[in-house]
Amino acid sequence: MGSSTNSKPLEHKAGTKNGIKRLIFTGIAIVLELLLILLINFRVSEHAEWIAIITRLMAAALVLFIYNQNKTSSLKMPWIILIMLAPLLGVTLYLLTGLNGGTMKMRRRYAEIDRKLFPLLPDQTDVLERLDAEDRRLAGIARYIHKRAGYPVYDGTPITYYSDAAEALEAQKADLRKAERYIFMEYHAIEEKESWLSLQEILAERVAAGVEVRVFYDDIGSIGFISTDFVKRLEALGIRAKVFNPVGPGLNLFLNNRDHRKITVIDGKIGYTGGYNIANEYFNITHPYGYWKDTGVRFTGDAVKSLIITFLEMWNAVSDQDVDDQDPAQYLRTGQEALPADAEVPAAMQEALPPVRTLPVAEGAGQGGQPAEDVSAGQQAEGYVIPYADSPMDDEHVGEDVYISLAEYAQNYVWYITPYLILTDEMIHALGLAAKRGVDVRVITPGIPDKKLVYSLTRSYYHSLVRQGVRIYEYTPGFCHCKMCVTDDTAATCGTINLDYRSLYHHFENGCLYYGCEAVLDTRRDFEEIMAQSREVTEDYRDPGSGMRLIQAILRLFAPLL
Repeated sequence: MGSSTNSKPLEHKAGTKNGIKRLIFTGIAIVLELLLILLINFRVSEHAEWIAIITRLMAAALVLFIYNQNKTSSLKMPWIILIMLAPLLGVTLYLLTGLNGGTMKMRRRYAEIDRKLFPLLPDQTDVLERLDAEDRRLAGIARYIHKRAGYPVYDGTPITYYSDAAEALEAQKADLRKAERYIFMEYHAIEEKESWLSLQEILAERVAAGVEVRVFYDDIGSIGFISTDFVKRLEALGIRAKVFNPVGPGLNLFLNNRDHRKITVIDGKIGYTGGYNIANEYFNITHPYGYWKDTGVRFTGDAVKSLIITFLEMWNAVSDQDVDDQDPAQYLRTGQEALPADAEVPAAMQEALPPVRTLPVAEGAGQGGQPAEDVSAGQQAEGYVIPYADSPMDDEHVGEDVYISLAEYAQNYVWYITPYLILTDEMIHALGLAAKRGVDVRVITPGIPDKKLVYSLTRSYYHSLVRQGVRIYEYTPGFCHCKMCVTDDTAATCGTINLDYRSLYHHFENGCLYYGCEAVLDTRRDFEEIMAQSREVTEDYRDPGSGMRLIQAILRLFAPLL
């Protein structure tokens, strides 16, 4: 390993310890602030009955407000019950964490950035029409993603499915070494050890060759892996770096929303996404929870533009103190092709903001030529690809809606794999209804958990699914971190979106839906291999007993609050 990645093990251990200490300190500080607020209210209420009356009135008004929200009852009922049982505590917690999407300022910030970026995506109406002629039901899902999230469908996109995250990482390294213009990397978690350091060495080499490199990571996701001066070390190598939503001891309305996306973009020609972060356990360098199973996809061509927009959204919207990209269109140009002069902003992002002018494209701007011919094994350009993203900054739950739509689309089978299973009533109903229609519905979860409480919650949902005909498997070799779905040998998804409340409602996520290509069959074959290594637990949860049902009901009731 080159000098650019030489590291001191003790330094890394100290950095990790400092990160964990910072997280613990922040957690304690927030708890103390909450307790102080509650104590002040209780003490004041003892001497002023009218304050207690106001608190109860506020609680009643908040319950009505929550009840009338356009949200699933699975999210509303826990808050309503908590506020009715403990008005002061419930109101305080809801104002801090229940108002998903952060402050109105943040919502407007993201809407403003999206108004600038999404019109830069190409108009793919002709592609959608071709898909509609081939498969009207799948075209309906594509139309929904385009209309509500802003991401179009692409054809002629070579796509490779990786059943092993380590293989995906090696392919990623090979592509990074060839970068000529820029590299964008966005990950929920980065660990400053072997897996990342091998990438960092390549990034430093490309910076020295004149390539622009940006790295973006989530603070909570990485807090146990790296120290606070990680950004400074990257910048010393010429790598631009940003941290999403840094953790601090103060109460933060935006703290509940995290960046869970995993994206790499190279020169606007190559894109990677999937379930893996850049930490040793994802590539089985270490084995904290048995064998770690993770997957990813690589694709080239115009579809990469959707990943570019997803990355630039986060890079530019995270802080209004930074200077935004003045010409984001330059990153979508791989040659001298024209960009759309106008395009529809997704309905979910419409806000009462001043109109934003689409950035002009300079004549002959950009570098290089058309995307290089892709010769990766197993890649074919047939079928359709839709990279998409989900955001808590709007009221559209794209990740969940795509999963539900695939259950409704299925005629023969629909299989899911997720590390965490904490479902809404709507998702349970969709999976159960598909099973009742005669569709083979299966869900795979880990056999070895990384979080015991969440594992208990995951198992609490088994009975509701099993009694409707859904089959449940647990991956016995270890922890399956994949987030995927495959159906009818025709369509599949791979990305960052878990089947849990946090992914579906609180996090920034992304995924890739692909149809009619060999990668779908590769995905199915991997599912079959995973199930061959799993234990079917369907019968174990057909009748768990009244005592277990009561415990599971309590766990499920408060699952959305975690």
